[in-house]
Amino acid sequence: MSDWPQGHNGGDRHGRGSTGAEPEGARVMRQVQRGSGAGPRPSAPSRGVPPQPTYTDGYGEDAYDGYNTGQVYGSPGGGGPQEPPGGRGRGPRPAPNWRKRIKWTAITVVTVLVVVSVGTYFWADSKLKREVDLSKVIDRPDGGEGTNYLIVGSDSREGMSAEEKKKLHTGSAEGKRTDSMMILHVGDNGNTMISLPRDSNVTIPTFKGSESGKTFPGTGRQVKLNAAYAEDGPELLVRTVEANTGLRIDHYAEIGFGGFAKIVDAVGGVEMDIPKAFKDDKSGADFKAGKQTLNGEQALAFVRTRYAFAGSDLDRTKNQQKFLAALASQTATPSTVLNPFKLYPTMGAGLDTLTVDKDMSLWDLASMFWAMKGITGGEGKSMNMPISGNSANGNLQWDTAKVKTLVNQLKNDEKVTVSGN
Repeated sequence: MSDWPQGHNGGDRHGRGSTGAEPEGARVMRQVQRGSGAGPRPSAPSRGVPPQPTYTDGYGEDAYDGYNTGQVYGSPGGGGPQEPPGGRGRGPRPAPNWRKRIKWTAITVVTVLVVVSVGTYFWADSKLKREVDLSKVIDRPDGGEGTNYLIVGSDSREGMSAEEKKKLHTGSAEGKRTDSMMILHVGDNGNTMISLPRDSNVTIPTFKGSESGKTFPGTGRQVKLNAAYAEDGPELLVRTVEANTGLRIDHYAEIGFGGFAKIVDAVGGVEMDIPKAFKDDKSGADFKAGKQTLNGEQALAFVRTRYAFAGSDLDRTKNQQKFLAALASQTATPSTVLNPFKLYPTMGAGLDTLTVDKDMSLWDLASMFWAMKGITGGEGKSMNMPISGNSANGNLQWDTAKVKTLVNQLKNDEKVTVSGN
């Protein structure tokens, strides 16, 4: 006796296991009736078979229990999570708060700039060699309006290898001497750069030794200006310039051969317009006329050349002024200042070999630099110290009357009307 419901294996239906000759037709999927609306559940079959859900073979309305209504998962009455009213999915995305974003972006940028600027300041400040003590200079003239810098280019070979000395044609002399000297006046009525020829005839005044502290009385001894530096360094040079001009020097800055060449190379060279070709075997200069970009080696040769010119030291000081102004102008450009890959090597090259007085700040140094840049842009004046001729010992003699007028104009921060050689 079979326990299966009647008709499963017999009758006119040809399902699985049918022994009839006809092929098995399309089977009808029996649906599980859900919910209380499916009708009463049949009694459980006999012999311990557990109660089974009601199956239907028809296609009636109740057979699909809602699946034939077109309802899908997530629709009302269809089960699953429901959509929020008024839109599909998670609803509209809120518009971005651009004012808030711009505000925080600006705050972030400003913070980064402040941190970088402060870090750069302390890095640069730590590299300055504040070795010149102007408090050791005695009998100083009264100060005036504006700020006066004494800028010195020395022939120091400190830190240079034998190969570098040969390449730069510096020679191998011990110690160091001044190769160029300039007074830069920074004031409200225009900046003035005055070159002091190294062959200027000056009197060595009474001074106090920078190392010994011993006082050396003045004897009226007349020498070339660069001899003062060679005798007792920057302090005696400042003392000698002040005594022979009556102008107080506020700050001192000195750079050697090697540092000068490195700065030029760091900025990618300096473009110069050389009006006339010249050559000098001693400095290594060999230039054609016209515009050209000088590298560090060529730049050093250009500012040191003196024997190729008929005017000797006076022509050389003019070239030095011209080059330094061009260097300052081309260094203070956005392509250098805003490019850390050029700015930091340039600052490092200069600061590593720059010697200044103990009171020199980075702001003072920046003021000096921008004043030099302004002069090349026509915002000031560059000149040689007025010369009246040669002295008895063959050195260049200053024009005393013109020098006095020049110094008074600088002290009072007036527009300079005196002309130089």
